Amino acid sequence: MSTLISAEQLGHSFQDHWLFRNMTLGINRGRRVALVGVNGAGKSTLLKLLSGRLMPVEGKVVHARDLSLGYLEQDPSFGSAVTISDYIFHSDNRQQQLIREYEELLENDPENIKEIERLTIELSNLDAWEYEYQIKTILGRLDIHHLNQPITTLSGGQRKRLSLARLLIENPEVYVLDEPTNHLDIDTIEWLEKLLTEGNKTIIMVTHDRYFLDNVCNEIMEIDNGKMFTYQGNYAYFLEKKAERESADAAAFAKNSNLLKKELEWMRRQPQARGTKSKARIDAFYDLEEKTKNAGPKAKVELSVKAARQGNKIMELHHLNKHFGDREIITNFSYVFKKGDRIGLAGKNGSGKSTLLNIITGSLNPDGGEAIKGETTVLGYFHQSGIVFKEDERVIDVVKNVAEFITMADGKTISASALLTLFLFPPKKQHGFISNLSGGEKKRLQLMSLLMKNPNFLILDEPTNDLDIDTLNVLEEFLTDYPGVLMLVSHDRYLLDKLTDQLFIMEGNGDVRIFNGNYSSYREEIEEQKQLAKKQSVNDKPAPVVAIPTPAPKKNKLSFKEQKEYETLESEIAKLETVIKELTLKMNSGSVTEHQELMDLAKQIEDKSNEIDEKSMRWMELEELKEA
Repeated sequence: MSTLISAEQLGHSFQDHWLFRNMTLGINRGRRVALVGVNGAGKSTLLKLLSGRLMPVEGKVVHARDLSLGYLEQDPSFGSAVTISDYIFHSDNRQQQLIREYEELLENDPENIKEIERLTIELSNLDAWEYEYQIKTILGRLDIHHLNQPITTLSGGQRKRLSLARLLIENPEVYVLDEPTNHLDIDTIEWLEKLLTEGNKTIIMVTHDRYFLDNVCNEIMEIDNGKMFTYQGNYAYFLEKKAERESADAAAFAKNSNLLKKELEWMRRQPQARGTKSKARIDAFYDLEEKTKNAGPKAKVELSVKAARQGNKIMELHHLNKHFGDREIITNFSYVFKKGDRIGLAGKNGSGKSTLLNIITGSLNPDGGEAIKGETTVLGYFHQSGIVFKEDERVIDVVKNVAEFITMADGKTISASALLTLFLFPPKKQHGFISNLSGGEKKRLQLMSLLMKNPNFLILDEPTNDLDIDTLNVLEEFLTDYPGVLMLVSHDRYLLDKLTDQLFIMEGNGDVRIFNGNYSSYREEIEEQKQLAKKQSVNDKPAPVVAIPTPAPKKNKLSFKEQKEYETLESEIAKLETVIKELTLKMNSGSVTEHQELMDLAKQIEDKSNEIDEKSMRWMELEELKEA
């Protein structure tokens, strides 16, 4: 198995703080690796080093010759590209430039039949229709439609999706992905999972999404205290082996600590004359001290704040209506919140999730109906834009501006500084500036500032972005025991499944569906409906007049040949649909007037339609065999 990227004796530091040293690793073809570790461990830095975006302070990174590597960073840059087209399509790729001209023509000048015909012929000559379909599918799934749109007008989420789209179109040998699921809705994440696991892709990524990690990766690398630990298996296996390792480390630490105390006592009593034996013992003491240093039990975020008392009337939504222009977002939606409600808010990007939350919190007025808040209800709203901190403000002052002392769940009162320490902000960081915090640390500070107000109705809008998995586990533990009402918007299916037992599903056209169950239950229902519709479609379709072959014995899985056929059928069907579209345009354009030529075009369209029917039937047959 060929090594595509190798790192030897790698070390990197920022402002005299070493993230890691003497790290050696190799990325072989076909490995799909998830990189995990707490915020500040150096995950994103390691991705930059491995991709060549950053030079290491120590050691070296070597790439295989002529390696094509795609790097998705958290805050992408677009160079000199002005429009989406400029960024997506490479000027030195003839197929891409033809596809660009064709797509822009269909969007901006669809009546220009002559030019469409010319490009159609060129695309056919280069056999580029399948490639065009792939590009169109990727852009559509990532909600990128207007190719002439200036990049400067895009939001942060749109920029991240645009960067991901280009990487998927390029299909490099190595995918280096930093939080690829941020700003994607759940449907798109599930599509991306399938795309990344097709073929023999090589992937190294950082993600907080544990279902995504499990479904895409087959290996986990953890950066812990500057060292790398590798686990072959899924997230559950990683947790099990990590617990075993930390248990062994804790036992070794306790043993070393006791030994260190005895050695320290001896060092203090030792005579001035240092013989050979005492010299050896002194050396052993310093070696032991080095092993024990920074090896103690790990600090972790502690979430334990008191929720305000909640009355019987919490929040009532009566016949809510909201639209923007001609677009209906919410139509006649009512709900009365009850004590203990744990509700997930699901729907595609732009379906109106944030709009509903803004109406509930009172920052947006509905066009009709009303949201009535109970007198004792204290709202806590953790939203994507977050609290805007002043970069030149000190961390401790941000907290003291909310409260000097905070009541914890057990009724005890602690100082703002003590609470910061529980949230993994040591004294040095407390008196440092906001500008020195990482994105994850700012999110943690935002969450802490919110919980200090003791809300009993907590709304979390995408709380997982930029938080490490360890902090997420603690957040989940806190929310599991949270006594108030919880509303959660998240693309993290693991979080939705664990914390919610009811869903508000924004289905589009103003419809908000109430579903009793978690997200996995909802997906199971959708899949059952799809399978039912597919079987109904097969049963309703008239049988083609062809000889019926003897049925093959039922198989549990597809053969290699059938699998290859299954994978290509969908793109072949799409290609045929494109050809039919072009033939229909030509026939209806008025440029063809001869009767015989029109008959020929109609016959071609009929033949292609029959071919689509045959391929569709075959696809359904293989799909049933695959799932048998």
